[in-house]
Amino acid sequence: MKVFIAAVAFAVVAAVGVAMVLNSIQEPSSVAFTTSGARVSDPGHNLVGSS
Repeated sequence: MKVFIAAVAFAVVAAVGVAMVLNSIQEPSSVAFTTSGARVSDPGHNLVGSS
């Protein structure tokens, strides 16, 4: 039983750690997919980017 509780605790800690790392690395699509030929610097009021 102790091993199972330790495994659940490790899974929770790993999930929180990965979520924090991904939250700091990821960019909104209006920033990540901007090229010289695309005009997505101001996404406006749609569901793609922040307004």
